[in-house]
Amino acid sequence: MSPSPTVILTALDLEYQAVRSRMSGPRVHRHPQGTRFEVGRLADAGCEVALGHVGKGNQSAAVLAERAIHEFAPAALLFVGVAGALQSHIALGDVVVATHIYAFHGGTSEDDGFKSRPRVWETSHAAEQIARHIARTHSWVRYLPEYTPEPEIHFGPIAAGEVVLNSADSAYARWIRDNYNDARAIEMEGAGIAQAAHLNGSLPVVVVRGISDRADGSKEESDRAQWQGRAVVNAAAFAAALAGELAAEHAAGTLPSPTPTPRIPEMRGTTENIAMGNAQVGVQAGVVHGGIRITSEPPPPADLPQALDALRARLRRALAEGQVDQVTYDAVESELTVADEALRGGARPSTVTVALRKVRGLIGDVSSLATALAAAITLAQGPPS
Repeated sequence: MSPSPTVILTALDLEYQAVRSRMSGPRVHRHPQGTRFEVGRLADAGCEVALGHVGKGNQSAAVLAERAIHEFAPAALLFVGVAGALQSHIALGDVVVATHIYAFHGGTSEDDGFKSRPRVWETSHAAEQIARHIARTHSWVRYLPEYTPEPEIHFGPIAAGEVVLNSADSAYARWIRDNYNDARAIEMEGAGIAQAAHLNGSLPVVVVRGISDRADGSKEESDRAQWQGRAVVNAAAFAAALAGELAAEHAAGTLPSPTPTPRIPEMRGTTENIAMGNAQVGVQAGVVHGGIRITSEPPPPADLPQALDALRARLRRALAEGQVDQVTYDAVESELTVADEALRGGARPSTVTVALRKVRGLIGDVSSLATALAAAITLAQGPPS
């Protein structure tokens, strides 16, 4: 599989089959959560695609679109399917390419009626420009089956909700005319796809719909006339041409497309490694967050005063990093002061040793202080007799 295929998603089996019939050598790609995609090449467009079936509705479309984006890091994402026409000049079998997606179910219910609160997502400028060029030059027509009449390509908003509209006079139909009168078609997945695209930055996403009915009560008649199958063949042909152009633009580096980065848990704080004896310390890591210090074994202190100074320095660092609290720090400092005074006053070495053993009782479980403390105790005890 190429590093950046184009993802094509569908909602209905006949939509899926219309795209799959154009693929050569499709092979199953299993997502860890059970979703199955098929990956292959669009034989006529010459680009790698990952095909997925999301089922009906915006919610499942959003979830599986997000899943596909993070699984394949695609060059672009297309949604291919059928829709109902909302304007009389759009004929059955025509293709609508979304310039905007309206999520028309948003709103607030008040005493004087329902007030619309739509959400709108725009198709990316670069992807829309490519789609318009393909339509303008009629270069996509060669992807149609032989003897198929060329349908018209329409660009404009598509309304996406959670209902199948099959009435020209219902409350829903009137509400959509009142609030979304520039919408060209109505369907049930585009808002979910658009939301997934919005959450993934600059990923080009295009919704391509073949018109299979007029959303006016005549859907059953249109379905009997097999307009769903005819409309989706037209939509799949246009989408194949668009997928090829988007893939070429992406390969040339002229089409923005984010590559999702896997989340890596953050590592806090600083890790300190000290090599002892003949040991060496190294780090092999892909990504490291936080600080790492690699040092060789420090030279051993020459005498007991130097060892006490080294222990004090490490104690201050342990306090700053929260490895010891202030009460423990003060108690240790008090015992180190006893050791200092015993050294200066010429007291017996056992006095210093006793003080350092008390220190060990206070901080013996703090690993970052263990080495310096052990060196000080060894010097205080002197060479073995």
